[in-house]
Amino acid sequence: MSWFSELFSGGKNPAESAMPYVNQIPGQASPYLNPYFQAGTSALPSLQDQYSKLLSDPGGMVNKIGSSFQKSPGFDFALKQALQAGNNAAAAGGMAGTPQHQFQAQETATGLANQEYNNYLQNALGLYGGGLSGQQGMAGMGQQAGQSLSDLISQSLAQQGAYAYQGQAAQNQNRNNFFGNILGGLGAFPFIGQAYRDFFHGGSQ
Repeated sequence: MSWFSELFSGGKNPAESAMPYVNQIPGQASPYLNPYFQAGTSALPSLQDQYSKLLSDPGGMVNKIGSSFQKSPGFDFALKQALQAGNNAAAAGGMAGTPQHQFQAQETATGLANQEYNNYLQNALGLYGGGLSGQQGMAGMGQQAGQSLSDLISQSLAQQGAYAYQGQAAQNQNRNNFFGNILGGLGAFPFIGQAYRDFFHGGSQ
């Protein structure tokens, strides 16, 4: 800004001094918000895919999870103990080797296998639900971070606009005051004052 402009404006526009600081706000906040925003953005496609599969074919999702079932390390020991107890009971009752004994042994094995599978499925579905909740949480954090960053940018732009408006209004007022003071002061000189009144007031006194 030239000295002539500063003379009319009353000095440097204060908005110009404030702008560099206002412009830094989004950039200063971005490093803190971007990791959450990026994590949420990355989690969203997978989360949407999982929800879509659950809604379209929940049974298929359960079967897919169950297809990776493997018996626990303690299953064989528990089955052996249960069958041994059944054998002892059948022998004590004189039923060892009978069809009823074999049926009871089969029932015992089937019951333990079903319990083993159901325990696995319950644990696996619990972990799956935890994974969905975790991804949902990351997506939520990403949305909040994006909203916060958007708010900061909007606020920064609003402040820039307000400062620019206020600064220009102040310059206009200072310029009007400057010319008003000069022209008003010229009225102290009769000849110049008369010319001033002729020009601005049509010669009225």
